Amino acid sequence: MTSRLTSLAQLPAEARPREKLLARGPSALADAELLALLLRTGLPGLGVLQLAQSLLDRFDGLAGLLHADVDALKAVKGLGPAKRAEMAAVLEISRRVLAQQLTERALFDSPQRVKDYLALHLRPLTHEAFGVLFLDSQHRLLAFEVMFHGTLAHTSVYPREIVKRALALNAAAVVLAHNHPSGVAEPSRADEAVTQAVRAALQLVDVRVLDHLVVGAASVLSFAERGLL
Repeated sequence: MTSRLTSLAQLPAEARPREKLLARGPSALADAELLALLLRTGLPGLGVLQLAQSLLDRFDGLAGLLHADVDALKAVKGLGPAKRAEMAAVLEISRRVLAQQLTERALFDSPQRVKDYLALHLRPLTHEAFGVLFLDSQHRLLAFEVMFHGTLAHTSVYPREIVKRALALNAAAVVLAHNHPSGVAEPSRADEAVTQAVRAALQLVDVRVLDHLVVGAASVLSFAERGLL
């Protein structure tokens, strides 16, 4: 039975994810089949498709798995260094593709792409971090930098440091971003106060704050969309 087969090579040809992908395209594959292509082999008594599905169940889908931290992945039986490295490579490729797209066109041509990009960077972190997207005059990405790191629930932000970096990069505008490791993307009063402090500091050097995005476990909240800017 397929459930007892350990590797993809042992599956019937018509059931192998690689052959299915080549014949019908990647969109034809289920999440577990795509992940099985990366894993290639399962464990004794646990087929590769079953292992893939167990990982998806454990981490709440592909997004959760890609955002899982190193320690969480190390704890999974059957996910050795090689497989963890491959998954990390897929995540980094995703980041770089999104970064390239953001440098080639205005950020707000695709707000969801910006949210996806920030989620890839900030959602895996177990501590709060504050980053800045520095933009040129056409609102294309110059650089994204995580500038301040904090605890589970707090990060100290220094507007002067953001001003210095904006001037060094000759940025015309910025998008602020931070994560909420607790999982809830709802902004706090402290978040609003930090936004206003950074905005006031950057106004002195004619750099606009276009948005502040809060990355939670399941969503990314936009200050601009909420009318908080």
